[in-house]
Amino acid sequence: MLIIGLILFGMLIGAAAQFILGRSGRSIDWGMALVSGLVGSFVGGLVFSLIAGDGLELQPSGIIGSILGAVIVTALWRWRSRSSGAAA
Repeated sequence: MLIIGLILFGMLIGAAAQFILGRSGRSIDWGMALVSGLVGSFVGGLVFSLIAGDGLELQPSGIIGSILGAVIVTALWRWRSRSSGAAA
């Protein structure tokens, strides 16, 4: 049950990141939402540990840190897909 809850939490956080960055008329990419939500939680935890002066400590974070991390991951994902699409 915990794993299902973590997956759903990651998907909701990733969807929120897509809403924050704008969806440009498209529906939510649930695969991107899942990955960016789960990875974003750890990225947000890393950012907060750097701000707090704890060094490079990779740890999961709360809702605010997860959304911050998911926004970063989603923005990088979109930038990467645009730059690789333009080169092809």
